[in-house]
Amino acid sequence: MLDLRPVGYVIGLLVASLGLTMLGPLVADLLAGNGHWFVFFESAVITILTGGLMALACSNGVTAGLSLRQTFLLTSLVWLTLPVFGAIPFVLGATEATFTDAFFEAMSGLTTTGATAFSQLEDLPDGLKLWRGVLQWLGGVGIVVVAMVFLPELRVGGMQIFRSEGFDTSGKILPRAGEIATQISGIYVALTVACMLAYTATGMDGFDAIVHAMTTVSTGGMANYDASFATWGAGVHYVAVVFMVLAALPFVRFVQVLAGSARPLLQDRQVHVFLLIIGFSVLLVTSWLWGRGGIMTEAAFRDALFNVTSIMTGTGYASADYMAWGTFPVVMFFLIGLIGGCAGSTSCSVKVFRYQLLFAAIKSQIRQIHSPHGVFTPRYDGRPISEDVLNSVMAFLVAFILSLGVTSVLLGLTGLDFITSVSGAAAALANIGPGLGLEIGPAGNYANINDVAKWILAIAMFVGRLEIMVVLTILSIKFWRN
Repeated sequence: MLDLRPVGYVIGLLVASLGLTMLGPLVADLLAGNGHWFVFFESAVITILTGGLMALACSNGVTAGLSLRQTFLLTSLVWLTLPVFGAIPFVLGATEATFTDAFFEAMSGLTTTGATAFSQLEDLPDGLKLWRGVLQWLGGVGIVVVAMVFLPELRVGGMQIFRSEGFDTSGKILPRAGEIATQISGIYVALTVACMLAYTATGMDGFDAIVHAMTTVSTGGMANYDASFATWGAGVHYVAVVFMVLAALPFVRFVQVLAGSARPLLQDRQVHVFLLIIGFSVLLVTSWLWGRGGIMTEAAFRDALFNVTSIMTGTGYASADYMAWGTFPVVMFFLIGLIGGCAGSTSCSVKVFRYQLLFAAIKSQIRQIHSPHGVFTPRYDGRPISEDVLNSVMAFLVAFILSLGVTSVLLGLTGLDFITSVSGAAAALANIGPGLGLEIGPAGNYANINDVAKWILAIAMFVGRLEIMVVLTILSIKFWRN
């Protein structure tokens, strides 16, 4: 029988830790003098006590490491449990949100999707603004740890190809995760501080700089204003682009750079392709905007650069309503959103390396057809790709496409139109944030979406953030029988 105590112990500690982070928004409301601080006091007490009691109740089952089944379960339950408690300040707070809206917002935050169920964001108390940023910041560092430790070990979606260059857990996942989390957290904090200082230097006030640094480095995209980054000018936009790109690069490369070796980062083909796609997409969109406007302007280039980078990295900020740019940019944004950033980053979606593996397999197959007696082995970054990795990637891609189709159909059944259903499914499953159309596009939000659709989208965010296969595995009967 599966022992749930180690899983419950870790989840309890994480819930209690989430409660401690509520003290930051509490202080923010105290400093703002808006009287909203007591909401975070109540929320913190509920969360810390519940998490602490859960950890205490399960402490007699703590082991040195987690089994494979326990790891699958832990990875899934963390992203289901934390949004429940993360939603409490929204229910008790100034928004007086329903649990549906509050859970949607918390799930969107922790999965770094960035879709919001609230409007008039600038009127929210400072504590709630900061809480949205904290949720995304925690989700960002959490998903990097999952991507670098758990997914390679669980052999999900081809991630096992990174075991040799990442951190080998040697069958004991939990103790090694603590060491890796420490290294990642140091880099993550440093990037956040650097981003905050850069925002301050280019025109943001201190509070906005803190919140937006959190949501930039996490590639989450929740902003303090309904207008998102259209609120600020050129300097802030260029700073955001730099840090969105940095956050979408493999964090293991930053660890190697700090260890004195920059060569792996500079020679990483995944990084090269990622930057090439951004550059090419910016060139196409800029040319389109210049052609439509009849004049070459810096503003058009900056809007193209900012919004392409935002969608490609899954951040979801907007500096303009690109729905008004015409059909071509909209189609371009939809496609690059389904590519995403690099593996082992805070970015989302399918990831660049999976497309590289797919094209390597196609190229090998074409050569095999052309020369039936030859031996052609698919390679990634100069290394042979094992059949196990290819099968895992193919399974992930098929599951992603099927999940996208099923989610789109389910959203359509709730009464949403075709564009909103398809783009909403893609935005949630790929953890991008904004969809297409007037309602959930860059100039809109998810506030007026019906409750059933919000639950479908929240589940899609959860499934997409955990790379789909993890969730499908724990839903199988065989998982529970063995």
